[in-house]
Amino acid sequence: MSGLDGRVIVITGAGGGLGREYALSCAGEGARIVVNDLGGNRDGTGGGSAMADEVVAEIRDRGGDAVANYDDISDVSGALALVGTAIDKFGQIDGAIHNAGILRDSSFAKLSPQDWDAVMKVHLYGGFNVTSAAWPHFREQKHGRIVVATSTSGLYGNFGQANYGAAKAGLVGLINTLAIEGAKSGITANAVAPLAATRMTADVAPREVLDRLPPEFVAPVVTHLVNPICTETGSVFVVGGGLVQRVALFQGTGTTFTEPPTPADVAERWTQICDLTGATPGSNPLA
Repeated sequence: MSGLDGRVIVITGAGGGLGREYALSCAGEGARIVVNDLGGNRDGTGGGSAMADEVVAEIRDRGGDAVANYDDISDVSGALALVGTAIDKFGQIDGAIHNAGILRDSSFAKLSPQDWDAVMKVHLYGGFNVTSAAWPHFREQKHGRIVVATSTSGLYGNFGQANYGAAKAGLVGLINTLAIEGAKSGITANAVAPLAATRMTADVAPREVLDRLPPEFVAPVVTHLVNPICTETGSVFVVGGGLVQRVALFQGTGTTFTEPPTPADVAERWTQICDLTGATPGSNPLA
């Protein structure tokens, strides 16, 4: 028996690509799934119900249980309606996987405020909205599993993706705090940076690279993170093509000034400040 038997998982952007794989994988382990998808284009325009409906049908054809939801999670009311669908249809919510995303790639010099806002609202605001809607239920039942989709573009940067990278890095900051605040209520929060061939990455990497990155490699890790047996929290994983690795911030030894330094003092010790030899996992010195 799987720890996901009977659990209810909502998955945003589950009408295709990685989200579809997450839905099928979790359903295969016995979870009941709310398949959320606007059915829009990669840039966030358009919409429709067909994508979510097709994944629901696929899960049911395999003997699983699922329901579709078409709400826009970049809006607070849409996220509340998504979680409401889980409660209305299944009577509970046990996990939330925030996978929905759009791309509005542009060099920073040409990036418009509109394209910045659009990407932020789906990725970062969407992560907040869905988690905020599920949070009271998780706290009341003393259990909850949160997984958000970050990106190597957020962890390391990528040309033309200032908006996307900033939003994805913001989600890491979100789960870092959720992990701390959720610990006493049995809530875990983690992030996965997937490396996978989907419509989102179709023109981001060469075809020979994408051919080695089927999304099926990512889904089992996400499924494990929403399983009650997994107690990992506050962690980030890069997953793709068979690779599964945890990534984290590290800090060097640095230097300590006994009195306020001059700019020249800082310059003199700059090499020591930047040296990461023997670096150790970082932590918040103010916590």
